Amino acid sequence: MSAFYILLGASIPIALGFLIAFIASAKKGQFDDVYTPSIRILMDDQPTEQAQEQQPTLAHEPYEQQH
Repeated sequence: MSAFYILLGASIPIALGFLIAFIASAKKGQFDDVYTPSIRILMDDQPTEQAQEQQPTLAHEPYEQQH
C-alpha cells in the first residue's frame, strides 16, 4: 500500500506538468492548424503553363469518339 502512495505522489506532479505544458503551448498557437500539413501530399498541384505545354498529345481519338 505504501507503493501506491509513492506512485500517486509522483504521478500528480507529472500530470500537472503535462497540463501546464499543454496549456502553455495552446496559448502560443502550437495547435492552430489552418491547413493540415499532413494531407498536403495528397493534394494535386495546379498545373503550370509550362507543364501543360509539355504534356504528350494522343495520336488518335479515344475509341468512344471514333464510332
